[in-house]
Amino acid sequence: MSGQDVLLATKLHVARPQPGFVPRPRLVQALSQGLARGRVLICAPAGFGKTSLLADWARSGGRPVAWLGLDAGDNDPARFWRYVVAALDQAQPGIAERLGPLLGPQAPRSFEGLVTALINELAAQPGRDEVLLVLDDYHLVDAGPVHESVAFLLENLPPGLLLVLSGRTDPPLPLARLRARGQLAELRAAELRFTTEEAAALLGAAAGPDLPDTAVAALTARTEGWAAGLQLAALSLRGRTDAAGFVAAFSGSHRFVLDYLTDEVLDRQPGQVRAFLLETSVLEQLSGELCDAVTGRSGSQAMLHHIEQAGLFLVPLDEVRGWWRYHHLFADLLRARLEQEQPGRVQELHRAAAAWSDEHDLGDDAVRHALAAGDGAWAARLVERYVDGLLRRSEGVTLRRWLSTLPAEVLRARPRLCLAQGFNAVVSGQVEAIEPFLDDAERAFAAAGSQAPEPPAGPARGVLANVPAGIAFLRAELARLRGDAARAVDWDGQARAQLSESDFYLRTLVRANLAVADWLCGQLGQAERGLAEALAERRAAGQGYLATRVCHDLGQVQRAQGNLDAALATYRQVLDIAGEAGSQPPHLGMAHVGLAEVLYERDELAAALDHATRGVTLSRQLAFTPPLAAGLVILARIRQAQGDAAAASAAMGEAGQVELSPQVVALFNPVPSQRARLLLAQGDVTAASQWAKAAGLSPEDEPDYPREQAYLLLARVLLAQDRPGPALTLLQRLLATAASQGRIGNVIEIQALRALALAARGDHAGALGALAEGVTLACPQGYIRVFADEGAPMRALLTRLAAAQRDQRAPARDIDPDYLAALLRVGGQAGAAPPSRRAAGALPGLAEPLTDREAEVLRLLAAGKSNQRIAHELVVALDTVKKHVTHVLGKLGAANRTEAVARARQLGLIP
Repeated sequence: MSGQDVLLATKLHVARPQPGFVPRPRLVQALSQGLARGRVLICAPAGFGKTSLLADWARSGGRPVAWLGLDAGDNDPARFWRYVVAALDQAQPGIAERLGPLLGPQAPRSFEGLVTALINELAAQPGRDEVLLVLDDYHLVDAGPVHESVAFLLENLPPGLLLVLSGRTDPPLPLARLRARGQLAELRAAELRFTTEEAAALLGAAAGPDLPDTAVAALTARTEGWAAGLQLAALSLRGRTDAAGFVAAFSGSHRFVLDYLTDEVLDRQPGQVRAFLLETSVLEQLSGELCDAVTGRSGSQAMLHHIEQAGLFLVPLDEVRGWWRYHHLFADLLRARLEQEQPGRVQELHRAAAAWSDEHDLGDDAVRHALAAGDGAWAARLVERYVDGLLRRSEGVTLRRWLSTLPAEVLRARPRLCLAQGFNAVVSGQVEAIEPFLDDAERAFAAAGSQAPEPPAGPARGVLANVPAGIAFLRAELARLRGDAARAVDWDGQARAQLSESDFYLRTLVRANLAVADWLCGQLGQAERGLAEALAERRAAGQGYLATRVCHDLGQVQRAQGNLDAALATYRQVLDIAGEAGSQPPHLGMAHVGLAEVLYERDELAAALDHATRGVTLSRQLAFTPPLAAGLVILARIRQAQGDAAAASAAMGEAGQVELSPQVVALFNPVPSQRARLLLAQGDVTAASQWAKAAGLSPEDEPDYPREQAYLLLARVLLAQDRPGPALTLLQRLLATAASQGRIGNVIEIQALRALALAARGDHAGALGALAEGVTLACPQGYIRVFADEGAPMRALLTRLAAAQRDQRAPARDIDPDYLAALLRVGGQAGAAPPSRRAAGALPGLAEPLTDREAEVLRLLAAGKSNQRIAHELVVALDTVKKHVTHVLGKLGAANRTEAVARARQLGLIP
């Protein structure tokens, strides 16, 4: 078992009662009663016995317990949810196996999808015992993404889960809303204070049964029932004959009491124990072997047992007494005393702890102790050692935390750390930040010269091992995202020249990037072959996420070629392989989004909506943002096609919030141009025109393929402004390029717009000719929306084309009449006025009206009721409620309860 696995096990351990522990049945009863609300918050300052109370209650409750003791390292959301799933798996084995794929190499940017999967997993197990999930020391979490995902869980708690949060301060969660709904039970300092009777039991165990009641009452009053103060007082009372005199010797605040009593406790310990306590206070967690390494003495395991038995605030973290920690307050005081008495010893102790932690692959501890030892260079070397593991687990938050603690001059002097920052910026979508990191990496690598350390050997070495190749690859990535195909090819060539046989992982990235560069150049056949080869290589290597990335690009190339069937097969193959494996990892969102785009083009709106919704839900979990942006864009287009302008605007608005740099060209970032297109579709010509002007677009430009969609938007703006001449000039240049590159999918769209421009200029024969060419190309692959989305003007042209078909006049003689009729049917629906009545389920965007019972279930969902509670209120079976909820989600096109409620409010179904 690795060091990380051992420490994870300690975080999942429910502590056993310590010597002198006093049961508190009144609080146990209060907690049990509070569980009826599903959610419990225990909030009080340090030293009030929160963890001891929770552990006693959890062990005696008779239900499965998932316990997670949190620390500052759990602010990384990927790590936090990995640990939550591990804790739940101990209570309900199998959860980690089913949810583990959602926490793969590409960790989520938003964890709502993972939490949704967790909710569904627990809700799908009726009849199982409820699981009690305890998140202890939650005050140590300050990461927004963690709070957001926990808030989502609190709002959508499934029937099979009970959640307890414990911490020193109120967490930034929707507590007021939960209180108002009666869904939150709370225990605070007032309830946790020891009563006189409880204090007597605690003090009596230390001082004996003869301790006067007046002394007990005085100590309870002086400590204000504070558990830590009482425990320290109990330790100080041992062996004293004048208890009353001792009690009279101190008074005042908790701070004073704590300092005073700590002095009393420490000064009464044998020298060897006192030294051990001070020296090991630098450790967050303690084991016998680690303490031996830090103190330089043997026998630490026996010493830890002795200290625990003496009640000196040492808490075991596992069942076998292999790992412990000091009570946080006691540890803080020990560290302060160590700094006061032996300031020169502190760095030495941290240095020994760092060396041991590194030897046992405990990266977080090793880096922290090296920094505390004042050795920034050593800390930097440790970060380099562990950074590839963080990138593979997508623990970007942890990586940024590590890097932020290193001195800036140390970072800039180490090329691999500069490169790590560059990779992290790519993953997090910070395109503008990448180049400075790469410049730093180049300077640092050149400065190191012959002193630069050799990269590690072996077939599985990471992406940072080969610095020159890594820099060149990231520069190629930047060029690609900016649409500069020539520079991308040049940098990829430089990267490939630097690669060795050991750089397999980086080699696959470069090979796929070269194929995408071919795509940028319009060399679609070559791009398709290159992507197919990269796909086969990644599948053979078991690189599921990277394989799906390639599939996403391959499908886009096939769509540009006008081959919707091939794109559909590419995306479905990804889902079929995953289905055979029985998993739904987040990267499948890319395939669902691709399917939605193809199905939308064929006007299969219900199926497209299903895949778009699933694609968006899964893609929210990816650090790689383009699929989420594309998914929200296609969702907006589907809603607009269904006549639901409000929902379309909402989806497009969310797409605009996706972290995707404006430097990314339209080929890879559809949001800006598609947002402007939606404005046009909704009649806001001015806003669309302003966007085109702000983007610096002109009909006199020579547009290239990567920016084609932006220029097609400009052509639509010109047509809306009744300027068909400049639009035709622009479209002719676009057509020449697309036709020369064999981009049939793009030719179809350009010809449709040319037809509209020619008709607007009065050239009706030319308009029918252009439209006939587009329709003829579109027919074999079933394109529909490329024509239907252009609205009434296109319908008028299609009607004329149909008349020419009936009269057997060129250019319409060879067009499939059934296909033309289908275009006219869909075109007739486009732009139809929405229904005026607002009865439940009768609004645009709702595939099918809600039944009365479903509408009632929807209102209860909006009120935050669980399935179990809904069943109780409606007096129906739980399975019946689940079916109603499924129907409601399906009719609203929602992936989860929150989305369903938001969608229903947009439609006016609920207030």
